[in-house]
Amino acid sequence: MYEKPKILLCGDKAIIVEFGNEISEECNKKVVNLYRMLKKEKCGGIISMIPTYRSLLIKYDHFKIAYDELLKLIELNDKNENENSEEFRPKIYEIPVVYGGEFGPDLDFVAKYHNITSEKVISIHTQPLYRIYMVGFTMGFAYLGGMSEKIATPRLENPRTEIEAGSVGIAGNQTGIYPLSSPGGWRIIGKTPVKLYDPDREKPILFESGNYIKFVQITEEEYYRIKKEIEMKTYQIKICDYV
Repeated sequence: MYEKPKILLCGDKAIIVEFGNEISEECNKKVVNLYRMLKKEKCGGIISMIPTYRSLLIKYDHFKIAYDELLKLIELNDKNENENSEEFRPKIYEIPVVYGGEFGPDLDFVAKYHNITSEKVISIHTQPLYRIYMVGFTMGFAYLGGMSEKIATPRLENPRTEIEAGSVGIAGNQTGIYPLSSPGGWRIIGKTPVKLYDPDREKPILFESGNYIKFVQITEEEYYRIKKEIEMKTYQIKICDYV
């Protein structure tokens, strides 16, 4: 991680604030801190922001906020750590997942690849808290960190033409959830009824960088019950503070 963030110009309407050249939780916390601070300040000149693993893209209106003013805000934030404060405390989303069978057709492959049982794969997968480093690629897709190398598994040699929304997969040392039905080559081990992207919701995209995901195993019966509650708009996802 850099001693001081680097400012990279993107034309005359945007800058990139880069905090390091590696993927790490410490570096990502710096990104999220700046993102949340600027969001809280509600600076009139900032049009949009995109947090990534190690940098923050800030698009701004230079007629409303000068470049030098923006730099001062960034420097001020660099002197203050926000993530451990009450207001900026990260959240944990509990994501219910039914594993194996028609919901996770590649679970047995992952187990055989590592010479362990399917139950052990589930146990390892549901153990960590996964940090949401960034959201992108497609609407609502969360890039997660924290999966155990014990279940890291290569992608499919021939990707599927369609993977259903809610499918939970493994690709290399990453795990993730498909927010929308799309082609993909990840090894699918389970499925969640929770909608990561819902255009009818007040906040269409469920996740936000800097928070955490905890996968919780459920039964097939629970899956359909939760799915029905979601359709009736009565389901409340469990969210708690990260301690």
